[in-house]
Amino acid sequence: MSSLKLKKLIYTFFVPVLLCGCLNTFIITNKSSGVNIYVDAESDKLIKWAANDLAEDLEYISGKKITINYIDHFNNKLKGIFIGKFDNKLIQSCPVNLENKLEKQWEKFVIVEKDNNLYISGSDIRGTVYAIFEIAEKTGISPWKWWADVKPEKSERIAFKIPQEGIERNPSVKYRGIFINDEDWGLQPWAAKTFEPEINDIGPKTYEKVFQLLLRLKANTLWPAMHSCTKGFFNIPGNKEIAQKYHIMIGTSHAEPMLRNNVDEWDREKYGEYNYFSNQEKVKHYWQERISEIKDGEYMITLGMRGIHDSGMEGNASQKEKIKMLDTIFKDQREILTSTLKQPLSHIPQLFIPYKEVLELYNEGLNVPDDITLMWTDDNYGYIRRLSNDSEQQRKGGVGIYYHLSYWGRPHDYLWLSTTQPGLIWYEISRAYQNGAKKIWIVNVGDIKPAEYNIEFFLDLGWNINHTDENCIKKHLFNYCTRDFGIEKAQEIADILNEYYRLAFLRKPEFMGWSRTEPTTLTQLSQFASSDNDELQRRIYAYTKLYEQVESIKEYIPKEKKDAYFQLIEYPVKCAALMNFKFLWTDLSVLSEDKNEKEKFIQKAKQSYKEIEELTHSYNNEISEGKWKGIMSMAPRQLPVFYIPDGHLYNVLSNSDKEILAVNSKLRAIQANEYKVAKGMEHFNWKVINGLGYSNSAVTLFPFKSHLFTEEKPFLEYEFQIDSPGNYILEIRCLPTHSNNFDFKIDVSVNNEAPKTYDINTIGRSETWKENVLRNSTVISHKVLFSKSGKQKLRVYANQTGIVLDQIAIVPEKYNFYEIPDH
Repeated sequence: MSSLKLKKLIYTFFVPVLLCGCLNTFIITNKSSGVNIYVDAESDKLIKWAANDLAEDLEYISGKKITINYIDHFNNKLKGIFIGKFDNKLIQSCPVNLENKLEKQWEKFVIVEKDNNLYISGSDIRGTVYAIFEIAEKTGISPWKWWADVKPEKSERIAFKIPQEGIERNPSVKYRGIFINDEDWGLQPWAAKTFEPEINDIGPKTYEKVFQLLLRLKANTLWPAMHSCTKGFFNIPGNKEIAQKYHIMIGTSHAEPMLRNNVDEWDREKYGEYNYFSNQEKVKHYWQERISEIKDGEYMITLGMRGIHDSGMEGNASQKEKIKMLDTIFKDQREILTSTLKQPLSHIPQLFIPYKEVLELYNEGLNVPDDITLMWTDDNYGYIRRLSNDSEQQRKGGVGIYYHLSYWGRPHDYLWLSTTQPGLIWYEISRAYQNGAKKIWIVNVGDIKPAEYNIEFFLDLGWNINHTDENCIKKHLFNYCTRDFGIEKAQEIADILNEYYRLAFLRKPEFMGWSRTEPTTLTQLSQFASSDNDELQRRIYAYTKLYEQVESIKEYIPKEKKDAYFQLIEYPVKCAALMNFKFLWTDLSVLSEDKNEKEKFIQKAKQSYKEIEELTHSYNNEISEGKWKGIMSMAPRQLPVFYIPDGHLYNVLSNSDKEILAVNSKLRAIQANEYKVAKGMEHFNWKVINGLGYSNSAVTLFPFKSHLFTEEKPFLEYEFQIDSPGNYILEIRCLPTHSNNFDFKIDVSVNNEAPKTYDINTIGRSETWKENVLRNSTVISHKVLFSKSGKQKLRVYANQTGIVLDQIAIVPEKYNFYEIPDH
């Protein structure tokens, strides 16, 4: 396919309003010339930087000179692209009236074509910059052009398609950003040794690249890195100033009130104990020091108090005493803010994050002042722990969410590869949004790499919650692949990534050994092991197919895109496959009774380990001319799951255990979307989410507004055949989602018998919760006697919204699928 045809496909594909009416075509470059860009002379430096960045990229694509002119007035002789805030002199003098659309708006932009000119304007500085990067992305320039070395396809002709009425955009969520966390094995050593050795840390040069990425992704907020390996953000000269230059709001996590990095900054010799019960004045002075430093810039202040790092509040106190103390802390912190910043509290963005044990205090009656934003969190594994009720949705301070794409902690870390299923991200944060979480979204991204796609997907939803629905999750991934790798192989690459996420939903690569952390345990046989090994072999086959597809497509990737392909596709997909191979071949070695087979299988497992080493070496030393040296660790925290296989596994199954697991030939599975009847209730109806769950087609109630059904309940009805009568177990597999009151219930009825009710929630970090999040499933076992063979009918009722049905398994009782031995 020619570059010209490819470009035409890209531009047509990426304009999301194609079906809304006629399109105008604005020619940016052609065979003979490039467009002139006119920027308001008085524009902020950030707008000028973005315009120059766009011009450089357009020059790279077309090979044509793009001239930038700084002017303060329009005249009819000028032709080209005109850029500025809506109240700049240049935009005010242009023959388009944008003021009514942009005045008093937050980060809104408008792009209009008229008389063969293109007018780009925003309601504020960031809105204008987002408009510039809208043009960039729609002309094939990836937000990951620096962070993943994605080079756009070259073409002499660049044409921008725009609806006749223009483009208007503004964010769904006010503050959108990332939290750099657990940076110990990637971002920090890379910055310290490779990118910014003069600082020997994550400093302003690194943060500048982070801030540029955020703006390209239409984000505006950062929680900086804060582990003990990293010096506090405010303690490195230039960090605060570079945030101001890029108009990025700086906040801090649940463990860092008042913008203080306790891990780096709390000096026990200087301040004493970090305990508000016994050392109140010293702690207040510590907070005051930081707030006195931030009179310039944009900040969001986290309030409350936990321990030094990710731990509970210090002090031997009861729950009631802690709640009372937090009331005092809120008052003291807010007094520091208003007296120091000389602003009313309603003008100072403030957050309270009920994370882990703090949520228990909130649920037990902690009163959070109404103008403070409540920020709910997930359970660290992608399932949001609480949603706003009706009264909380009316708070003046609004509601937000803090979400994880990376995590260090029990039951097991996932710091290496980014494998959170996009369908789960879409469902959980859409559900939060429909229940009022519209003020701030922050996502924990670990080291940024290799979470590129998941970060973009999350922030795209924060910018426009409606740009993806339950049927278009896979389409978003296809768009991403088309933009970054071209149309020719986009569908194949997208299919690879969809299967990569689905297989990891069954079991993340980091969870393959059934091991745990905090405390750390050794690895065991994987959940896919059984005496007949059908499931194990199917998983080997699935990953082998992915591996081979990645390798075969690589031949079609242009040389200039191979580094990007390695980072975004090859490394994560191959390494996920190889980690599975490592454990699955080891399983076969342990289970085999043939000495030669044992040795053959363990050698295959060791070869898989060696190839992960080789791929990681390439990431750190060979791609992009060594740019990413030190960015990728294949064994964060050196947990047992990352060890080289030696043919030994602990807690090996007994023969009776193997029989319990040998269910594959006996198992009959029904996917959630294979229902015969779907009965909704009131205005709630069952719909399929394409791209969610083991089945990739999980079913839940729409809309997502929290609602309890007190009388009649909505249900799904299924039909299936059994070959012989007898006792069976029906395994009802739901996603381990949460309700505010721990009261999710399903009723199960077989062949019109009276329904039996099952609780499907967990409380806290129980053993059941740990198993559920490691396997992304909560499983209910319903025993039933089928008196005759043939057609059977099953109904599953839900007592409220938020319950997601994924799969149903029918198993003879002696082969109960989830009677897995204790770990």
